[in-house]
Amino acid sequence: MIVFDLCCAAGDHRFEAWFASSNSFADQQARGLIGCPVCGDSDVKKAVMAPRVGAKSNQSTVATLAKPDNAAAAAEILPELVRKVMAEIAAKQAEMLPQSRWVGRDFADAARAMHEGRAVEDLIHGQASPQEAQALRDDGIAAMPLLVPIVPPDAVN
Repeated sequence: MIVFDLCCAAGDHRFEAWFASSNSFADQQARGLIGCPVCGDSDVKKAVMAPRVGAKSNQSTVATLAKPDNAAAAAEILPELVRKVMAEIAAKQAEMLPQSRWVGRDFADAARAMHEGRAVEDLIHGQASPQEAQALRDDGIAAMPLLVPIVPPDAVN
């Protein structure tokens, strides 16, 4: 797996995403499958990023406890910002779910059938094992996890 810092053209929003390889990123980018999590823009490019180089195995690391002057203010603002962003994500997901069809544990089969043209394309959501999700990605089938967990309709009391 490889992580890239990405940037959208519309709002210059920076975010990171994980890909199986550099070729996987290029393929998904070319097909417009990558979208900015803030504004949804699919015109996404790699952003300049610093390499993450670990310390040598024979060196001990010293933790630096220095904090910037505004650390106290950031500590107060950050949790509220995280709560606000999570609430916006949850609200958007709640708005989108009624527009899609619950397929339960048949998610991987239903997604594959639509991709192969054996079923009419539709918006679906359901459950898939990590192995099923990886197999879909490996086959170039667009699928992503819901960011906010949901209770399956058949489990609601």
